[in-house]
Amino acid sequence: MTDSREVLTRPAPPPDLTLRYGPLPDHVIDVRLPSSGAGAPLVVVLHGGFWRSAYDRTHTGPMAGALAAAGYVVAIPEYRRTGREGGWPGTFEDVATALDAVPSLLEPYATTPPVVLGHSAGGHLAVWAATRPSARMRAVVSLAGCLDLAMCADLRLDDGATDLLLGGSPTEVPDRYAAADPARLPLPTAPVKLLHGTSDDRVPIEVSRSYAARLGVPLRELPGVGHFALIDPLSRAWPAVLEALPR
Repeated sequence: MTDSREVLTRPAPPPDLTLRYGPLPDHVIDVRLPSSGAGAPLVVVLHGGFWRSAYDRTHTGPMAGALAAAGYVVAIPEYRRTGREGGWPGTFEDVATALDAVPSLLEPYATTPPVVLGHSAGGHLAVWAATRPSARMRAVVSLAGCLDLAMCADLRLDDGATDLLLGGSPTEVPDRYAAADPARLPLPTAPVKLLHGTSDDRVPIEVSRSYAARLGVPLRELPGVGHFALIDPLSRAWPAVLEALPR
């Protein structure tokens, strides 16, 4: 199965709303609403891109539109990334602030606590955020997530994106890895599901396998599926993504 990056630039309808959760330019949340109206289940999508400013929330348009069509209220927060005032600690502060603000901001449209779904670097941020004492989530779903940061650093994924995020290697800034690496943190209280393709050449499946083995979390391995198929509603992997979301 070809792992096409075409989904990253595929045109999609604009969001129905854009809300603010803070004062900075990146402190915004795009919202897409289902045709079913108010009271639909809420999904918060944390986008990937190895935490880099070259990638923003716009590439989630096809995925967000498909989730709204499936009956979800969909919220896609932006956050500061490396190269745009992000990294440690700004990226983490933004994600925590956005997730804590979502329930009140989306109260007119969704009445349930959110399911938080993250892809790649967003998968890391979703699971990390779920370990916070203040986290209020129905479930967390990681799609090809960077869930073992020390392994990602050792593998030099995306030319050292993990070191750039945290300002150094695990030996140089061990306290930051201890605070930011889901593989070193307690298991979230919300249920955690992992999906990862066996043909992923961006974040190897061994990263999710490592987290699953450490924390005892179920991992669904998708044979022949690559990195970007998990966010592509036209791919054969998409039904598995929908199945992972609780209704």
